[in-house]
Amino acid sequence: MSDLRIRILLLAATMSVAGGHCCTADEVPTTQTGETISALDGERQPLLHWAPETAASEPTPMLVFLHSWSSDYQQDNSKWLTACADRNWIWMHPNFRGVNQSPKACGSRFARQDVLDSIAFARQRWNVDPQRIYLAGVSGGGHMALLMAGHHPKEFSAVSAWVGPTDLAEWHRFHTRHGEPQKYAVMIERSLGGAPGTSVGIDAGYRDRSSVFHLQRVADLPVSIWAGVDDGHSGSVPIRHSLTAFNAIAAAHGNPLISEAEMNELSTLKRLTSPLTSDQVRDQTLRKSILLGRRSGESMITIFDGGHESHPDAALEWLSSKRHAVTNIPGTSD
Repeated sequence: MSDLRIRILLLAATMSVAGGHCCTADEVPTTQTGETISALDGERQPLLHWAPETAASEPTPMLVFLHSWSSDYQQDNSKWLTACADRNWIWMHPNFRGVNQSPKACGSRFARQDVLDSIAFARQRWNVDPQRIYLAGVSGGGHMALLMAGHHPKEFSAVSAWVGPTDLAEWHRFHTRHGEPQKYAVMIERSLGGAPGTSVGIDAGYRDRSSVFHLQRVADLPVSIWAGVDDGHSGSVPIRHSLTAFNAIAAAHGNPLISEAEMNELSTLKRLTSPLTSDQVRDQTLRKSILLGRRSGESMITIFDGGHESHPDAALEWLSSKRHAVTNIPGTSD
């Protein structure tokens, strides 16, 4: 994106992200506030960033981290920030239209452009390693991370998504009780203009903003999908969202799928009656029992003994192993 189409505005104020540590137990990484101007509609979008001093001159990995469903760029994601800072990676925390309860939020093309704009922001300021531009998110951020992987696979080196909804129509149904939409279903309707089935146009919007319909385009982009088996029981996003997302990638690769029987067992019994050898490997960084672990090319899914949660050390360890050159300069194509 040209300098005329994105303006970097560094504000004088800085913001501390509470909790966690950086180089010592007493240090908290201090982020600065910046701003982009959308190439699509001219709206200003704030963001937080942090970078090591060496990033101005040395090729440096970057993590773009995406806030969750009901939050914005000011969300406390300090455990992810500190894990990033401990590795001396650039940290970007864009807003992408904030809370998912308005038409331009919730994975819209405007929100997707905001994420691309944040990468352009970083590239104008630091020496970003083009082989190590990483994207990650949890819950609503996991939804957006997989959506970006499907819509813009050439702009990232690897993507790590945790416990995110991947089919908004299905998630709307899950959060509708006795015909009455509950919190998340109401937020989806505010973003999409109505419930699934309201109109052809609204249904097209649901499809556009649901990663399961776009992940067949990831090609050789490494994507890791993570979910705790209890999510959907104690948490808000059933693990079937993660399982079907992986299957979309595996189907495009021509690789074996997770079967319907396996999905049902994990969703109800919270275990597999006949696990594969790969399903029984314990991840030393995750420090959780693995109930299902499958791979398709450079992509993978891990269903672990846990709930609606994330583990940045496991995510960053996996991301750090990936070197995948970004072939597109973020722009307005979609």
